[in-house]
Amino acid sequence: MEIINPQFNLESFFYNLGSAKKRALMLDYDGTLAPFRVEREKAVPYPGVREILTRLVSASRTRVVIISGRRVRDLVPFIGLDVSPEIWGSHGLERLTSDNEYKLAELTEATKQGLAEADNWLEEQGLAGVSERKPSGIAFHWRGMSPDEANELKERIEKKWFPTAGKFGLILHEFNGGLELRVVGITKGKVVENIIKEMGVDAVLTYLGDDLTDEDAFNALRGCGLSVLVRDSRRETAADLWVKPPQELLQFLEKWIEYGG
Repeated sequence: MEIINPQFNLESFFYNLGSAKKRALMLDYDGTLAPFRVEREKAVPYPGVREILTRLVSASRTRVVIISGRRVRDLVPFIGLDVSPEIWGSHGLERLTSDNEYKLAELTEATKQGLAEADNWLEEQGLAGVSERKPSGIAFHWRGMSPDEANELKERIEKKWFPTAGKFGLILHEFNGGLELRVVGITKGKVVENIIKEMGVDAVLTYLGDDLTDEDAFNALRGCGLSVLVRDSRRETAADLWVKPPQELLQFLEKWIEYGG
């Protein structure tokens, strides 16, 4: 583990965690709890992750929240717990509470029209095989392609949607391994802001993520909790701490259980 923010004291954080009345552990999925896979349906958690999450959820002392760009219906079987944690899918457009109540934010008619046009366009372009439809938009994946193939796909998407996405309330956002056309204002950072409001200023809060989409969450948590970059190699980030998966990730989660349960 490496501290990125020199003003952050990890020992003090865990001391406060132990005495906190309220605590929340927020976690991205792909690249954080599970390694990236070209075949996305095979992206199961690192060995040991399910066991630790089971202990955390069962103890009920920590609010465990999964926040992901994936759809909720895809995340539930991947996480594979008998008692599911709270899950926010599609960057926060979907929410599955710990009581198994499902909520989906409503889209504007303009946004629905834009996504319908995007569906038609990707079919015309023969891109159905590299696209993933979500309630919040469409992700185009180039992981596993050659650099030339990835650049060609990126240019095709940007040429079509950079000039027109805004009028539908959509935006193009690059992530690790692809480009996503998604609803403006739906971000992981907004989810974190929501949880901060629900938990209050006295709660101990942490967010773990790896991707550029997680930077919104890191920034939303600044000054309110601990942001952890989970990645094999360090990059420019707003996070306070860097851990390498899976070993350091598991060590961090075990330490959370030791102090916060």
